[in-house]
Amino acid sequence: MLLLTYDISDDKVRTDFSTFIQQYGERVQYSVYKIKNSNRVLSNISIEIKHNFLKRFKNTDSVYVFKVCEACKKQVLKFGSATYEDKDVVYL
Repeated sequence: MLLLTYDISDDKVRTDFSTFIQQYGERVQYSVYKIKNSNRVLSNISIEIKHNFLKRFKNTDSVYVFKVCEACKKQVLKFGSATYEDKDVVYL
């Protein structure tokens, strides 16, 4: 799993970045996304950021991509609605 988080000051750039990253993962919070890990996905994200976003970022903007290994995922503490994401839900 990849955990991507960003802090982008410009509203237009932030909206464009959010729209771009949504195609790869699930929004966890406003500027945090959970993405299924693969080398191809990480490469695509990196290339897109370098070619289309890096020149639009200001000096204060940042993007972090954390690789979370399978063993580490089991150690994640979850509270609130996050506790339900690993459980099966039945709708009637």
